[in-house]
Amino acid sequence: MEKQESKMIEAGQSFKQKTWKRLRKNKGAVFGMIVILLACIVALTAYLFAPDGSPDANRMIVEIGGRKPGFKQQFLLLPKDRKTKDVSFLHYLFFGKEDVYNYIPINSYQQKGDSLIVEKFIDEGIEDRLAYPLSMVRINSSAGKNMYNVETITFRLGTDKYGRDILSRLLIGVRVSLAVGLITVVISLSIGVLLGSIAGYFGGRADDIIMWLLNVIWSIPTLLLVFAITLMLGKGFWQVFIAIGLTMWVNVARIVRGQILSARELEYVEAARALGFSTPRIIFRHILPNVMGPVLVVAASNFASAIVIEAGLSFLGIGVQPPQPSWGLMIKENYNFIITHNPMLALAPGIAIMLLVLAFNLLGNGLRDALNVRG
Repeated sequence: MEKQESKMIEAGQSFKQKTWKRLRKNKGAVFGMIVILLACIVALTAYLFAPDGSPDANRMIVEIGGRKPGFKQQFLLLPKDRKTKDVSFLHYLFFGKEDVYNYIPINSYQQKGDSLIVEKFIDEGIEDRLAYPLSMVRINSSAGKNMYNVETITFRLGTDKYGRDILSRLLIGVRVSLAVGLITVVISLSIGVLLGSIAGYFGGRADDIIMWLLNVIWSIPTLLLVFAITLMLGKGFWQVFIAIGLTMWVNVARIVRGQILSARELEYVEAARALGFSTPRIIFRHILPNVMGPVLVVAASNFASAIVIEAGLSFLGIGVQPPQPSWGLMIKENYNFIITHNPMLALAPGIAIMLLVLAFNLLGNGLRDALNVRG
């Protein structure tokens, strides 16, 4: 008995090794895994690398709204009237930190007596002369360095219409796309595997009821169903995730049902029944591990679909709500720039969505080939 179990373990390990070897040979799947890995790293460390580390990268400087990639601007940093709250490194890593300074765009500055005279940037060709006491703008610095709290910032991907840094919001927005995909996959797998297992293993009336439910859900357009659930649950971060997850379990249930229908009459299942194993153990310990290949492929596809649906909902205004950055919401806020002078403001999040969706689709195709999934 022990020898048989060890042989089964070795066979399982050998199968995993062969699958991983085939997956590594698939260049598309490798590219997809690299993009997904980079996206996960960016999601975890976004606030550390984002030029704007404020919560949700929501530093609004309306005077510089709608600027092109590579735009540079000089700023006078003035301390805020109220003291900002100190946060731990872990809090900063996940939620950012409120700015200590107000950012005043300026074209030039000079000291006169005990004041710093600045030409505040209002718009192209429009300035406003302002004076600030040196005690407010002076910083301690070694000789030969700038004695005033003035900083030049380069906006690599430009600014949106509110003057927020596009690159920062793009980096932090990857969290929403990955989170919606992950939560959707978890919900769809949980519901789909459970109902598909019951329908496929027991058959009969249970199968008829579950298949009727599948056909009803299948007949409703996905976007329309998401709208209905979102309106019922309300707008918000978690609501849209749950709404999408509750609409994408049908494919999983169909795949699991079909796989279990073909597996429940095999010899190893008959042997498990003869040994007196309980039904849940037979399903979850013996059958499901052997039919999860197609489910993994569908999960990767659902991940990509969830990203696109979330972007569409945010674009329509019923997804993630501002000021939280979402790639779909960024396209909505900046799509009018496409036909004007600065299309990159809307194209940048669109390209990001395309790359991430492509990565998951390529990974799903690679898994299908590596696991020899047919159909």
